[in-house]
Amino acid sequence: MFVFDPPRQASLAVQDSDARFPVRRIFCVGRNYEAHAREMGKDPTREAPFFFTKPADAAVDAPCTMPYPPLTENLHYEIELVIAIGKGGAEIAEDDVMDHVWGASVGLDMTRRDLQAEAKEMGRPWDWAKAFDQSAPIAAIKPLADVPSVERGRIWLAVNGNLRQEADLSDLIWSVREHVSILSHAMTLAPGDLIMTGTPAGVGAVVTGDVITGGVEGIGELKVTIGERA
Repeated sequence: MFVFDPPRQASLAVQDSDARFPVRRIFCVGRNYEAHAREMGKDPTREAPFFFTKPADAAVDAPCTMPYPPLTENLHYEIELVIAIGKGGAEIAEDDVMDHVWGASVGLDMTRRDLQAEAKEMGRPWDWAKAFDQSAPIAAIKPLADVPSVERGRIWLAVNGNLRQEADLSDLIWSVREHVSILSHAMTLAPGDLIMTGTPAGVGAVVTGDVITGGVEGIGELKVTIGERA
């Protein structure tokens, strides 16, 4: 018995299915493409992978219209490969990681960049910049059996038809096998966990009315329209 009705289970669509993928937690890998790490002023050759989180209900199905969030004048897009965990585990060996993966998708780690810059300057957490409502639009998840590769393939993003981000999954500093294994040594992964694997160089701002399109080769594509202020 609960003191009030529990919140609705956060979930995402599954490609070619009426079933939905229940979302438990969202982990994000920071600065996992060399060029993006450098554009953010960091040296990727000397930095171990680090993670931050978004709440489960930040995940929303794409295509969608996302309201321009409050408290920011500098909303940025970040296109990412998304890994969906279907089997839990701790201290997972790199060679065993794919046994724990249910599927993959493409998503956006939307970021209030001005709030992130302020947090960095003051040595504070990134939550206000990363964990706001609807900050993780994600396309329908593709079951792993149908995914050609999470190790290579074009990843790209355009704004209003103009290409802004483009790279290959092989450019990841820490591969899916590596960073999922590393994450599992910090905490026990569980079915429903999502891992957003980092974004290529070319991040930038969007405004109300902009249309973001993007995708990962062989996995999926998305479309997100930036709506009026929330």
